[in-house]
Amino acid sequence: MTRHDEPPLSAKIPADIDRPDKILYGLTGRQLLILAATGINAMWVVLTAEGRLPFPILIAVVLPIVAAGVMLAITGRDGMSLDRYALAALAHLRRPKTQIPAGEPVQAPPSWCRMRGRLPAPLRLPVRAVREDGAMELADGRTVAIVQSGTVSFGLRTPGEQAGLIAVFGRWLNSLDAPVQILVQARPVDLSGLAGHITGHAPTLADPALEQAARDHAAFLDELGSAHDLLIRQVLIVISDTTGVQTASPSLPWLKTKRPRAARDAGASVVLRRAEEAVRSLAALGVTADVLDARACTAVLAESLSPGEALPVDNATPYEPTVARQES
Repeated sequence: MTRHDEPPLSAKIPADIDRPDKILYGLTGRQLLILAATGINAMWVVLTAEGRLPFPILIAVVLPIVAAGVMLAITGRDGMSLDRYALAALAHLRRPKTQIPAGEPVQAPPSWCRMRGRLPAPLRLPVRAVREDGAMELADGRTVAIVQSGTVSFGLRTPGEQAGLIAVFGRWLNSLDAPVQILVQARPVDLSGLAGHITGHAPTLADPALEQAARDHAAFLDELGSAHDLLIRQVLIVISDTTGVQTASPSLPWLKTKRPRAARDAGASVVLRRAEEAVRSLAALGVTADVLDARACTAVLAESLSPGEALPVDNATPYEPTVARQES
């Protein structure tokens, strides 16, 4: 029988489970290929320049080549090998820094117009559309849903309770059959709205002592918000559907628009069902979770793209006019 005061059993799990296999001397195939190419280049330089250059100068020429190859193969940065990091940096430098919302490539100006710098590139957002049920259609054909989750006071639990929470959370992770992203972020919180709400409802209290206590609490919230930079922790779980939209063109012309639409509807149903299952699984941990609707998903995307700025206006419904003209 297991006692609650006993420490739970633990097992070490590698942090990077996608790490490539090591083939020889603790090196991966990519590292061995880089070292082999470095050795071939160094040998070619030695055989070509032997007898033509003095030995010290030959060593001075070969040594940087060997050092560069070893650094590319062995060292890394931010969990990425140095060669891939260099390629990513090169791609970032070649990518246009100015992007504008446009559906097609930006046309070059006429020949008589002198332009400084590079042309802006179209802004390609990963989210193509947000459905009314809360499912989001991505540009690559996948469909995702967002679940907003709370937290649990894990450190205040007993070892037995901690082991139970880990077991329940592990069962939920093992039940997943599609990629899931868990995002934990800290966002600033403004308590002025809550303080104003308490101040506005304070006169409706029956007891004057309760009214004074409410006003004091509102003053405390205002003072707390002005004296400190308050942060709130937000946990978002992004659940995706890997089926995607079928790209094969149907044989009948009138089915060209119906088949992708049916695939998107099916993907939305799948991710919403998985999101509801995630909510029920997290409820067993004592964690409150909700599936975000269209308005909440739009707010999350706007806050992620432009933190601290005002949210965009609401989108019009399919039968609602976007422009109204007032006649005098």
